[in-house]
Amino acid sequence: MAEPSGSNTADDAPQLSSGETLSTTGRFSLTARILLVNMLPLLLLGGGLFYLDSYRTQLINERFKLARIEAQITAEALAGASRERQEALLVQIGKEQGMRLRMFDAEGRLWADSFELDEPSFTFDDISDDTWDQRFARWLDRTVDTIVAAEPVTDYVPREAKTADAWPELVRAREQGVSQVTLYDWADGTPVITAAAPVGLNGATLLTVRNAVDITATVRAARTTLVTAVLLILFASAMLSLYLARTIVTPLRELATAAVKVRQGRERGVEVPRLPDRSDEIGLLARAVSDMTAALRHRIDAVDSFAADVAHEIKNPLASLRSAIESLPKVNDEETRRELEMIAIHDVRRIDRLVTEISDASRIDSEMSRATRERIDMAELVRSIIGSREHRAENQDHRIELKTHGPPPVVLGVGARLERVIENLLDNAVSFSPPEAPIEVLVENDGACVSVTVCDSGPGIPEESREKVFHRFHSVRPEQEDFGNHSGLGLAIARAIAEAHDGSLVAEARSDGAQGACIRLRLPAA
Repeated sequence: MAEPSGSNTADDAPQLSSGETLSTTGRFSLTARILLVNMLPLLLLGGGLFYLDSYRTQLINERFKLARIEAQITAEALAGASRERQEALLVQIGKEQGMRLRMFDAEGRLWADSFELDEPSFTFDDISDDTWDQRFARWLDRTVDTIVAAEPVTDYVPREAKTADAWPELVRAREQGVSQVTLYDWADGTPVITAAAPVGLNGATLLTVRNAVDITATVRAARTTLVTAVLLILFASAMLSLYLARTIVTPLRELATAAVKVRQGRERGVEVPRLPDRSDEIGLLARAVSDMTAALRHRIDAVDSFAADVAHEIKNPLASLRSAIESLPKVNDEETRRELEMIAIHDVRRIDRLVTEISDASRIDSEMSRATRERIDMAELVRSIIGSREHRAENQDHRIELKTHGPPPVVLGVGARLERVIENLLDNAVSFSPPEAPIEVLVENDGACVSVTVCDSGPGIPEESREKVFHRFHSVRPEQEDFGNHSGLGLAIARAIAEAHDGSLVAEARSDGAQGACIRLRLPAA
């Protein structure tokens, strides 16, 4: 039946797999994985630094309490004891606790020093002969203190003065009558804790000095463990990053190679990897490139086929026109000359019609992509077209019966293009229907789709040929119709317009069992 056409349907075009969108689901995306791998060591290091600073502060606070308690207990033990006993206690406690103890009398004069009474229980480290690892440890301490914004600590300066006024904590203890604890920092970065406490009620005072090297050792050991863990994680992170890089670079290199081959015109021999096992961005890209390549092949095939069809269709009228023009000078009979002239005019019109239809078919995609869609009542559009055709006497002797069913059949589309589809369907039905046979047009809206069905009373379309009628230049016209009055592109253009509106155009048998054929246009309801 109808004037068919021949572009391949959009259903043949490659699509992304069901449910696949431009976002990934089901697994961590590459971005999240890369960020996690690279941020984990930094998070561990940062968290560890703040934890160690808190741990160090906690140790010092505990040592503060201990220093205060030790000073108070020692002061109570010294109170009321004889001088010999006091000196013995200073030496004994100093050795056992690793401290230096000094006693001052009521006038603030030094009269007993555990380091002078016996061998010193500890010595401050001389940093001038430190090894490189000790210097590095001090540098690392200062760096960590800067990072965590630790409060500065006063440097400890050894005092050999014989009066209590040289120690601020002793001055406060004498004035306030309660024990005082102070934190200092030795040159090697170890904390120095001093505690001053009143001894008895006679105004004497006690000063204890402890170099808490164990705190620094504990913190540095923990820091060493942390740095070791961070280095191990950095190594693991580097390995994982290399693995991730391979999982990214290798498929990207394969895709790039395939893209270059396609650009070089070897797309027929190129198999673009689809990576079906990957649901991340790389897998999505691979499938998108594969589908794009398939669509490109489909488009190239369509263009090649279209060009071949156009050349074939134009060649026939050109050959006829050439034959008529070449014969004119050789013919003297006026009647024959008029016939040749009519043939030439007919062929020129046929070529003009072909060029117009071909140009129209080639512009559909680009025009539809730029056109602004509007709400269109298909029933009103069909009614208007039928009235215009009757006014122009294009329906011949046929009566066109319009029926509607369902809610208002409103769609979103380009009015001029949808009008072209309806005109083609009515032209087709008029061509194939017997004289004075009615043509039925049914417009329906089922809520999801709007359909326009045009049924004629012609010979119908065999089931095996119902798709061929939409192929380009496939035209089986009625015998009574003049040859060349149709290009064979009408239904092809109509289907292209329908698919550009996300719809479809198919040929069917009449539902009432009568002779004839129906062509149904389906569009999404607005």
